[in-house]
Amino acid sequence: MIKFAGIQMAVGANKAANLERASHLVQKAVASGASIVCLPECFNSPYGTQYFKEYAENIPGNTSNHLSELARNHKIHLIGGSIPESRSSKLYNTCCVFDPDGNMVSKFSKIHLFDIDIPGKIRFQESDVLSGGENISLFDVQGIKFGIGICYDIRFPELAHLMRQRGAEVLLYPGAFNMVTGPVYWELLARARAVDNQVYVAAVAPARDNEATYTSWGHSLVVDPTGKVVAGCKDTEDIIYCDIDRELICAVRESIPTSMQKRHDIYEFKDKSLKE
Repeated sequence: MIKFAGIQMAVGANKAANLERASHLVQKAVASGASIVCLPECFNSPYGTQYFKEYAENIPGNTSNHLSELARNHKIHLIGGSIPESRSSKLYNTCCVFDPDGNMVSKFSKIHLFDIDIPGKIRFQESDVLSGGENISLFDVQGIKFGIGICYDIRFPELAHLMRQRGAEVLLYPGAFNMVTGPVYWELLARARAVDNQVYVAAVAPARDNEATYTSWGHSLVVDPTGKVVAGCKDTEDIIYCDIDRELICAVRESIPTSMQKRHDIYEFKDKSLKE
């Protein structure tokens, strides 16, 4: 088994303080036995289109170098939630993953941008500032394959299915659902993606800040391949833990072998991200 930790971190406007807070919480998770640790979406900056340009960095850059050092010092796999990334005159919402030697082993930019308009409740348009990523990203930890999506990506079963097709057994979604969508969809979507693909799903959010311009729902959680919530917290800063059990993944897939029962004579699913 692999012990996973998801850090529901309180994020503020001071980037240096955010990095220091992340370091403290990662150390706490490692002290509790975690060997793979995940930070939340936009852990080094406030979440909002008005902040992305100001807080954006190149990768490699200050924040990614800090994450690399944390992973190396603690000898863990560290999933760096996400940060605003500046790349080729565009901005992206990007997650970097580092191995116990501090090497970046995976990099993923949010594919589906959060553009919604719920009259009288919330309007948010990430595409006003950000560009969408184009690559699917997976990495291995002790023989278990992990896939990454960011926040709104969890709404798209096609992406999760592509990662499952490529061998993913755990899907990680650093995300920041809000006070409108969070209560309705956050847990529902995590459980749906877990059951659809017979994988563990971890959804890791920032802690709630009621004074922020965008208020996170919080409620980070881990769902097992049967759809059961096996770890979770409320809205304040916290760390959730879960043992990733490969035997359970295999048992669920063997007892209900949906991946072997697809009707390819009726429908087809093609991975267009692979180069032909």
